[in-house]
Amino acid sequence: MNHVHTSHSRDRLLSAAKSIAPTLTEQAAKDESGSTLSGETVGTLEDAGMFRLKLPEALGGAEADPATQILVLEELAFANTAASWCTMVGATAVALPGAFLEDEAVAEIFPSGRVPRGAVVAMPMGNTKVVDGGYRLSGRWPFASGIRHSEWLAAGATVERGGRTERRMMVFPTASAEIHDNWQVAGLKGTGSCDFSVDDLFVPEAFSWEQRVDPPKRGGPLYRIEHPGFVANEHAGFAIGVGRRALDAVSARESDKQRGYTDKRASLAARPAVQRLIGQGHLRLRAARSLAIELNEEAWAKVCAGDKVPTQLQGELRAVATHCTDVALDVVSKAFRYAGGGAIYERNILQQCLRDMNAAAQHLMVSDIAYENLGQMLLGVPDVNPMQ
Repeated sequence: MNHVHTSHSRDRLLSAAKSIAPTLTEQAAKDESGSTLSGETVGTLEDAGMFRLKLPEALGGAEADPATQILVLEELAFANTAASWCTMVGATAVALPGAFLEDEAVAEIFPSGRVPRGAVVAMPMGNTKVVDGGYRLSGRWPFASGIRHSEWLAAGATVERGGRTERRMMVFPTASAEIHDNWQVAGLKGTGSCDFSVDDLFVPEAFSWEQRVDPPKRGGPLYRIEHPGFVANEHAGFAIGVGRRALDAVSARESDKQRGYTDKRASLAARPAVQRLIGQGHLRLRAARSLAIELNEEAWAKVCAGDKVPTQLQGELRAVATHCTDVALDVVSKAFRYAGGGAIYERNILQQCLRDMNAAAQHLMVSDIAYENLGQMLLGVPDVNPMQ
């Protein structure tokens, strides 16, 4: 493992994320009201190389290690929750095809070295027919974050062949799909995570790969981490960033406000409950982040040494992302409660943190089943699937 390379890449990416934070924060209300990222938000992320975060270096990507991804997504979430969420999905959406597709497909998707914008839904919601030269694909996929600004889609599907069921990813232009305008939601409004569907769409063989079976065609150890580790880390970084933003709002924007019915009203900052929230919340978020980084660096060391990530560690990678989500959700909820009535107004960032963190916690990757899976592994139950 090249620690110097990792350090330089991390510093560069974090610096880029911090440099665009003011623009992302400024655009957040427009992203929210438009139910998708604004053109300026997308352009800012693209120009800063955020969508290249997980892409193989051979295709112009950063190929960032998992811990670096956590820290970058944390910074983006602190500035703009929707931008961070769409970055983690968009980065994965181009990284997977970039790493796993054949040269023929990559040449079309990444023409002259240009990195396109993508969206991905890995759940195998599609049905296929094997035909000459590829597949006929039909299906409908929900929660396609960033689809409104995407150019290519990666979608999970099942293929029945040779007496076995394959789980494959299919890649095709966004223009080939119908986007359903159904993103009327309580949280993460700015992500534009609409459903999309296709009907009897031809997908050439070169634009497909079998999940967890086909080896990466390009890139280094990052693409040997496999699932859930390859994507669970993203949720950890997002959650910590939102939690930090909520604490910042209470301490920097709300602490001088007073509450109470008498002349002896105290400022929020003088309330022991708020003081405890700030102190304990700060430590809880740092501890959760540290554990996530520790486990992800352990997995990184494994793949850099040429080893597979053990099943129990895969379970821990998913469970620690769930843990970060739970900690952040609790911190955000307390910050919202203690801030008082002013927190309910749309202009107050705390209401958005509350809505967005609750929406993020509904994602299957960070559901409570991650704890159950890890508990089974620790109890010695055989053949536990960390992606259950």
